[in-house]
Amino acid sequence: MQTAVAAYHADDEYPLVESELAPIGTGTLYGVGVGPGDPELITLKACRLLRDCPVIAYPATKKGGKSYAHEIVEMHIKADEKVMLGLVFPMTRDPGQLASGWNRTAELCWNELKQGRDVAFVTEGDPNLYSTFIHLARLMQELHPGVPVVSIPGISSVLGAAAALGQPLADGDQRVGIIPATEDPEALKEALLHHDTVVFLKVAKVLDLLLDVLDELGLSGKASVVTKVTSPNETVWRDARELRGRELEYLSLMVVSK
Repeated sequence: MQTAVAAYHADDEYPLVESELAPIGTGTLYGVGVGPGDPELITLKACRLLRDCPVIAYPATKKGGKSYAHEIVEMHIKADEKVMLGLVFPMTRDPGQLASGWNRTAELCWNELKQGRDVAFVTEGDPNLYSTFIHLARLMQELHPGVPVVSIPGISSVLGAAAALGQPLADGDQRVGIIPATEDPEALKEALLHHDTVVFLKVAKVLDLLLDVLDELGLSGKASVVTKVTSPNETVWRDARELRGRELEYLSLMVVSK
């Protein structure tokens, strides 16, 4: 016997149609935002779900190392009482390998869900802002229509950086852009020209290029950088120009406020 569920696709705002049915007892896939780094920057709802869900899924490395999100949640759960499901996500541009890797990851979650066990996939920041959960949720709905998917908002590193810098992101009618840092200087320039404040995410690989663009626009003195924001290893540079030629942590962002 089957029953309809009021679940939502990850990429739209419409409920599944009535014909898309899930087996009775199918578990729910939760995307749980656990904040930017400080274990205390997690919502009460996220804590409750982590304690209630029998399965905690988290991004893992091929060598079995803990993820950033895993380090945050282990402060709030008893891992030996949970199924800790480490998911290795494909880091490649090859379409075949990507599809195979993602399908394998979704099936690992489905193996738990089909047995009626809720799965909490933990992600740093918020699950709906540049998160791995977005693609996982979309793929789960494609492969297993009807699986309930719920996201629990979390505090983003963007907001954590504003607090670390003691600097508001926007006031009144000011415009804010949250932009992945890329190797396209024109895209970087366009973002800076059309916003009062821009937060560039994951800037480590393109830091010098970004500094060149800032110099060109006369904004090089307006940029700050924060790595591993709100965590015990947080580092703040209020003048990004100090970092030219240096290597940064992967979890680094830049705030440019005009």
